[in-house]
Amino acid sequence: MPTQTLGQEDFLKLLVTQLTTQDPLNPQKDTEFIGQMVQFSNLENSKNLNTEISQLRANSLLGQTVGIDNAGDASVLGIVEAVSAASETPKVLVNGNWYELNQVRTMTLTANNS
Repeated sequence: MPTQTLGQEDFLKLLVTQLTTQDPLNPQKDTEFIGQMVQFSNLENSKNLNTEISQLRANSLLGQTVGIDNAGDASVLGIVEAVSAASETPKVLVNGNWYELNQVRTMTLTANNS
């Protein structure tokens, strides 16, 4: 079962709903609103940091030999030929096929013959 998380759009919808349905005689205090915005900002910064760390990890695998967990099929062993950051989850190209970073199970340093 896929995990569902709240994103930026979900947070903004909740915030707009909260603001439009609040009691006009007893509105939300500015400090509560600012606190929620700070929490949202921290959440976005954390998400961005995790994405950057994942991208750095994927980039560090470039040229290295990795073992890929291929969802029920036999595991794949090969050299990371390229890295893609087109989505939130970086992907690595191994033996001509793209795999998500979380499918990488092992990494072996490849000798540099320079």
